[in-house]
Amino acid sequence: MVQDFGRLMAVAKTKTSSGIEKIFKLISDRDVKVIDLKFCDMLGQWQHFSVLTGEFSEETFNDGIGFDGSSIRGFQRIHESDMLLFPDPETAFVDPFTAAPTLSLVCDVADPITRESYSRDPRHVAKKAEAYLKTTGVADTAFFGPEPEFFILDNIRYDQSNNFGYYHIDSEEGFWNSGANGSQNLGHKPRYKEGYFPTSPIDTLQDIRTDMVLTLESMGIKVEVHHHEVATAGQAEIDMRRDTLTRMADNYLVYKYVTKNVAKKHGKTVTFMPKPIFGDNGSGMHVHQSLWKAGKPLFAGNGYAGLSEMAMHYIGGILKHAPALCAITNPTTNSYKRLVPGFEAPVNLAYSQRNRSASVRIPMYSSNPKAKRVEFRCPDPTCNPYLAFSAMLMAGLDGIINKIDPGKPLDKDIYDMTPEQLKDVPSTPGSLEEALQALENDHEFLLRGDVFTEDLIETWADYKKTKEVKPMALRPHPYEFMLYYDA
Repeated sequence: MVQDFGRLMAVAKTKTSSGIEKIFKLISDRDVKVIDLKFCDMLGQWQHFSVLTGEFSEETFNDGIGFDGSSIRGFQRIHESDMLLFPDPETAFVDPFTAAPTLSLVCDVADPITRESYSRDPRHVAKKAEAYLKTTGVADTAFFGPEPEFFILDNIRYDQSNNFGYYHIDSEEGFWNSGANGSQNLGHKPRYKEGYFPTSPIDTLQDIRTDMVLTLESMGIKVEVHHHEVATAGQAEIDMRRDTLTRMADNYLVYKYVTKNVAKKHGKTVTFMPKPIFGDNGSGMHVHQSLWKAGKPLFAGNGYAGLSEMAMHYIGGILKHAPALCAITNPTTNSYKRLVPGFEAPVNLAYSQRNRSASVRIPMYSSNPKAKRVEFRCPDPTCNPYLAFSAMLMAGLDGIINKIDPGKPLDKDIYDMTPEQLKDVPSTPGSLEEALQALENDHEFLLRGDVFTEDLIETWADYKKTKEVKPMALRPHPYEFMLYYDA
């Protein structure tokens, strides 16, 4: 399964050649002055640097362009820092936010000596996952359709030091501002947990979300719907049309780039934190997924909720490996402020048709076999999409290959069930530390086909423990002063 970049380029030579021609035509037609090269760090954030068009040629696609990998989170150590970027011509878009005409290209990362694709490059993991899918003979295409939620805020302040720590969020829409004085207050604030679908003037963000959607569409990313979400203070959702695994992960990073920069243009700020506001709904990222072969959907059948046996086994794999998946799909300490039993997030590892309180749901909007899919509702939008989508696919494939039975569906309102009724229903981990332990205990399914490597999993877990779990454990929380200062 490990392929050096030279062989990878050779396989796609014809397609790439024609793509390169289109790039240089685009540069000429749009009078592009700057080429911006983007790639994804281990945690899921775009990094970039730019070159002038005079420094960019067809040879760049074949020879790559160097950068310092030791300065990138989760990448190389200082004594082996040199790395190469290889632009993917299929990912080009003209940046709508730069003053000078700028063409952006998403890149793959490779070793400069061996020219092998870099095992810690998340995009490479996604490509390997798609290649592994084909080798199984189960299917040839995996479609993913994430539904990221986020907040559009007016102001954010936060700081942390040895003797203080605080954050302060504000939004014109925030229900806490219903009694604000000192400036004109027109009311119409969405109440806590009542922000779902009200019209203007309660929904103040229609035009901003539309601007985000039209910008995405202008960049070739198809959008199905946008709306206000449940929480007060500007919670939003914009849903992209499904796409193949790697392409959707590319699109998701474009999505984050666009939503944040459109918000900035309007004097707002966007956060994808799963739980930025206490006492109201957090932001999840439900992920719809399906397998196809030779252009035919494989999840439609005559079983429960119109599913095929393959789809049921896929669900079985997701549910079995869900605790380990959470270390990748819910990768922050803040993620587990959302995944709390008894509240709005689906923490119980069960499946059901229509029922949004189950962690795996089978949407029932359409009887069309092409629309048949499963929806994993635990993930949140802080995940690295390349790693998260790949991990979900690998869990589902493990379920199919090993015919994992998902058990009986849970078609009751889980939130109304008693502890006795729920005692045999497993739940998601209660913290990032627990999720990382689950990943350590259960990751063999990720190693198949060399999709993930032991090195990547160990690096991921070590980074999360060292940079996030331990620093959080060492710091007093502001609420602890409310509880204990006078003890």
